[in-house]
This record gives sequence, C-alpha cells and structure tokens, in this order.
Amino acid sequence: MTVGGALREAAERLAVEWGRFDAELLMAHALGVSRSDLLLRHLRDPVPTAFAPLLQRRLAHEPVAYILGEAEFYGRRFRVTPDTLIPRGDSETLIEAALAIRPDARRVLDCGTGTGALLLTVLAEGEAEGVGVDASKAALLVAQENAQALGVAERAHLLRRDWTQAGWADDLGTFDLILANPPYVEEGAPLDPSVRDHEPHSALFSGPEGLDDYRILLPQIDALLEDGGAAVFEIGTRQADAVTALAEAEGYSATLRRDLAGRARALVMTRGLNR
Repeated sequence: MTVGGALREAAERLAVEWGRFDAELLMAHALGVSRSDLLLRHLRDPVPTAFAPLLQRRLAHEPVAYILGEAEFYGRRFRVTPDTLIPRGDSETLIEAALAIRPDARRVLDCGTGTGALLLTVLAEGEAEGVGVDASKAALLVAQENAQALGVAERAHLLRRDWTQAGWADDLGTFDLILANPPYVEEGAPLDPSVRDHEPHSALFSGPEGLDDYRILLPQIDALLEDGGAAVFEIGTRQADAVTALAEAEGYSATLRRDLAGRARALVMTRGLNR
C-alpha cells in the first residue's frame, strides 16, 4: 500500500473531524519529513513500518501531541508530555490580549505554566523577564526544556509553587503582567477520551463549578500586580459572567476576549476605580 492509500484508510478508521490531518501528522513523523513535504513528495511511497504503531496509539484516543512529543503554539514548537496540558490554539487569545494590553511588560508571571507556552511566548515576543510557577516538578522540567529551545532560558525563572499553599508568592516581587490558565473544568464534565484519559487531571478540574482555582487565585494577585499592571486569565466558554463577578469582587475591571470561533476565552483584568 502507498502512503496516500494508508492515509485514506487511516482517516476512515479514526472517524473524527480531524482524522485526515492527524493521520498526515503521524505519517510525516514516521517518514521523518514535514507534513507539507509528505503531501508534495511522498504520497506514492511505500508505507513506513513505524506508521502502524503510531496509528494504533491514536485509535486508542492518545492525543497526537503526546505521540509526537510536541505541539505548535503561536508559530513555535513546544515539547509536551503527559505531565503537561497540550497548548491549544484557543489559548493564543491570551497572548494577543497580553501583548495588546501591556506591550511594554518588563516582568511577567505565569501561574500554572505547564509547558511554559504562555510565558515563553510572551518572552520570545519581547524583552521581558518572567517567572513561571507550577505545582508539578515534571511539568517544570518540560518548561525548562522549552525555554532552552526557544533561547529565553536566561529570562525565564521556573519555580515549583502551589497557589493553594500559604506563602507561595512571598518572594516573587511584583509584575506588570500576570498570565494564568488555571484548571477550570467542572468535576464530572463530559470530556473527549483524548482529554479525559490522557491529560493531567490536576491541570483540568477545579471543583463542581470549575471555579475553585479562580476563587483561590484572584484574591492573591493584588499583592503581585504593579500599579498599572494587568492580569489575563483563560476561562471556560461558559464562565465569563461567573469569573467576571469574582474579579469585580476583588476590585478589578474585567474585559472579555473571544477566540477565533467567537467563544469566551479570556478575561483581561485591571484595577478598578473602586480600589
């Protein structure tokens, strides 16, 4: 069978919206070429033996990013492992919002840094220095690899911290930009098996309403935010009103940002006039 025939068969077996695209990524990986090179030059080649086991992993709902060990975010490649959430294009909304509200940011804090996608992207887009905190030691090791690969390791300080524990931020200083993609999935929410069975639950779930981490983290950012600073938090698509209310209760004005599909995706928070 040729590569082209194997791709058609794989897309039918995967039977998901992005099945053909997933199959092409896996095939390109098995061949050791880019996806574009695969489509231009290799469709008539024989199928490499490495493709079948990769396809079996995807058929078992393992995310393509974990199979490949990387994901693209804001035009850059990030190493990912099952210890980290997979960076998603929807989260690029936070980057756009952050660069718009504080293009001059000098110190950036990323709460729940995971792969480092948010923090390292902002650092790579400018000249700021930053701190990324995460409760997972394994995730921080991945973030450190990504910082090195992107050439921003000297400006990225990655620390193991847990914002549910007292004193976690006492020695961090203040920041003019704070980013966060905290856990926000409600417990018991129906999730695709590729997420439910493979991505780290500690980075997904946050109580019965998905709001527990916002309730813990939002009251703490005042002590970390410089005058004139801004915080940009990712939210669930149905959480805009609830998280806005939590932010306003802490004296912040909150502006909603939507992703390319028009879904609520991020809140940009600045100190309100009533503070």
